[in-house]
Amino acid sequence: MPVFKIHHITKYSYNRPVIESVNQVRIYPVASPQQEILNHEITISDAPELFFFIDYWGNRCADFSIIQPHKELMIDSRLIVRTMGGGELPVSTTTLKDLQEPIEKDFKLLELSKPEEIKATDAIQEIINNVTAHDKTVMQLVEHCSAYIYQHFKYIKGITNIETTVDEILEHRSGVCQDFAHVLLQLLRTIGIPSRYVSGYICPNKNGMRGEGATHAWVEAYVPGYGWIGIDPTNNVWVTTHHVKLAVGRNFQDCSPVKGTFKGIARQTLSVYVSVGYEDGHVFEEINNVQMEVTEMAVTADLLAAEEAQQQ
Repeated sequence: MPVFKIHHITKYSYNRPVIESVNQVRIYPVASPQQEILNHEITISDAPELFFFIDYWGNRCADFSIIQPHKELMIDSRLIVRTMGGGELPVSTTTLKDLQEPIEKDFKLLELSKPEEIKATDAIQEIINNVTAHDKTVMQLVEHCSAYIYQHFKYIKGITNIETTVDEILEHRSGVCQDFAHVLLQLLRTIGIPSRYVSGYICPNKNGMRGEGATHAWVEAYVPGYGWIGIDPTNNVWVTTHHVKLAVGRNFQDCSPVKGTFKGIARQTLSVYVSVGYEDGHVFEEINNVQMEVTEMAVTADLLAAEEAQQQ
C-alpha cells in the first residue's frame, strides 16, 4: 500500500492587473476503498472564501472569486494519499447483452453510453471491427480497445491541446493521455459500453509509465455485476495502486482541475508544477508553461487551458 506526497501548483500570471476572477476547482481526491486521503491542504492567492458542492458526476468541487485587481493567481495543493488498489480483477463473463437492463434503469449510464458526434465514424468502426467479436465479454472488449490505442497511437507531447478533437486525434494517431482517453471513450460508447473520463495523477513505479509524475487521464468502464473499473490506454494497464483519482465526468471539460473567467486586458501566462514523492524518497517533478493572450477589454478568458499544460 504505497503512500505518495503530491504537490500540485497552478499559477496564472498577468502582465497587467485583472479583476473579477471567478473560478472553480476540482482538485479534491476521491475518498474510496481504493485510496485513503491522509492529508490535503489547498492554499489560494488572497485566501478567498471557498464554496463547496458536489457536482452532477459526484465530484467534490469548490467555487471562489477574487474581485480586487491582481496580477497573479496561484492554487497550491499538497496531498498525502495511500493507495490500496481494488484487489484482484473480477472474473466477469458479462456481455453487451447484460448491459441493456442496467442502462435502461439508470439515466447516467445511458448518457455515458452515447458517443460524441464526430466525422470520422468510419475510422472508429474500422477499429471496432478489428477488436470486437460476438463471444467477447465486456471486460475483454475494453481490454482490446485499450490495447489497440496503445499499439497504434504514438505518445507525443506538445502536438495536441484541450481543444483537439477526436477527429484530429484519429487523423494523426498521436497525442497524450487525455487524447487516448477520449478515443477510448468514443470506441467504448460506440460499442455500447458506458464509460467515463477520469482525471488524476500517475505516480512513479519501478517499471516506469508514460506520463508518470504528472497529472494524468484514463477511463472507467461499467461492468455489470461489478461496477466501474479503470483502464489506462496510455500505458495499456488496468488502473493500479500508482493511479490517484481526482474526478470523473463525460469528458475532459467535466474534470478540469481549474477553470474560470476574469476581466481585463492582459497577457496571461500559465505555469503548472507537479511533484510526486514516492515512499523511497525519490521525487518526480514536471513543469509546464503555457502563454495565452487576451486582447479585448473586459474579455472573459476561459482557464480550461490549465489541463492543456497539466495532463500528460
